[in-house]
Amino acid sequence: MKNILSPLIDACQWILEFWHDLVGGSWGWSIILLTFTVRIAILPLTFKGVKSMQRLQTLQPEIKKIQERFKDDRQRMNQEVMAFYQREKVNPLGSCLPLVLQIPFFISLFYLLRSPEFKADIAGNAAFGPIPNLAEKISGDPVLLGVLIVLYVGTQLAASAVTAFSADPTQRRIMFALPFVFTVFIINFQAGLIVYWITTNVWTIGQQLAVKKLYPKPVPAGAGDDEGDGGKPARGKPPSSPPSPSTAEADGGGGSKGRATSGGNGAAVKAPPQSPRKKKKRSGRRR
Repeated sequence: MKNILSPLIDACQWILEFWHDLVGGSWGWSIILLTFTVRIAILPLTFKGVKSMQRLQTLQPEIKKIQERFKDDRQRMNQEVMAFYQREKVNPLGSCLPLVLQIPFFISLFYLLRSPEFKADIAGNAAFGPIPNLAEKISGDPVLLGVLIVLYVGTQLAASAVTAFSADPTQRRIMFALPFVFTVFIINFQAGLIVYWITTNVWTIGQQLAVKKLYPKPVPAGAGDDEGDGGKPARGKPPSSPPSPSTAEADGGGGSKGRATSGGNGAAVKAPPQSPRKKKKRSGRRR
């Protein structure tokens, strides 16, 4: 079991043994607490990734403008987008870092549960609830395997739903399809790995709900152009002046009667009424 992940495998074993000595009972609880330990350890990077993702969301309108401008030259478009990222000092892959960091721990636990030495250590308390042995595959009980698969898919879909609420439709479809793709591999994993994965999905659901409260959805750049920014008129549109009192009075009166004009000092001055038209007297002669 000597490979590049040996230090991380030893670290996982130490954490499992620490929690087992502290809590006791089944090793399943130690796997759950190992999951919590890993997620707490990468929590600062997780929040940093959330800020990076929200920063990208605010820059999406500007990025779309660049993509539209250079849509006929894909190489130039990619260069301009990367230059834009550099100017804005944002890393487009920053939000993926917490997910990437979880993969080595998952692989380390995979190797640890397969090692004969660890199997011998947990032989006395390898069962966890209906699971007979956390270090073995669940192949002899299709009902139990089906329940664990349903729990895995359900929690993974829920985690994807709260994670991809602001993603574009293509990313959402990919995230919702991944749990069903991974099911092919999950059925061949040790039961302890399925417990680890279900636990990390539950943690992700709670974490994302907390993130939505702590970090509200940002407003994209340029979203306030149409409504104005802090009471300022919209960009490119002249400010509409309110009607003057004289105009309001004139409109309220209707017609030419009662028409008002504005004086030099801005006060409303009523125009003099027109003199009544005199009627002509008819002569007694008929033409």
